[in-house]
Amino acid sequence: RWLQFCCPKRGMFDCPFCRTPIPTNDADDLTMIQARVAKKDPVAINFLGKKYFFGDLGLRKDIQKAVELWTEASELGSINALFDLGNAYSEGDGVQKDTAKAVEFFAKAAMRGHVDSRHNLGHIEVEKGNHDRAVRHW
Repeated sequence: RWLQFCCPKRGMFDCPFCRTPIPTNDADDLTMIQARVAKKDPVAINFLGKKYFFGDLGLRKDIQKAVELWTEASELGSINALFDLGNAYSEGDGVQKDTAKAVEFFAKAAMRGHVDSRHNLGHIEVEKGNHDRAVRHW
């Protein structure tokens, strides 16, 4: 994010890593993301999943496609994808609501340092009435 501010000040109006021009429209943005997805970049796959989930960049909103992409990204090591999968199973977005699976995904992400996953585990414990255990997550 800091690149958006410091690079233009130095006269750099393209990607400081690959020197590709920064996209100015959704189609170019999507093309760049899909190029990274094709190379199995877990961050890009998770990002594309979010775009499908919300229907951004001109994509049709497709929650099931988002869940598929998050599953792929989580298998490649994305803790944010684990969190997103936990939310999907917790809310029943694109999949059947399954609190046990949500806990599994949140726990995997929390063990790898994802703070919001740990917080969500605490909320699930409160819903179960395990207040002492919930406090440990917070």
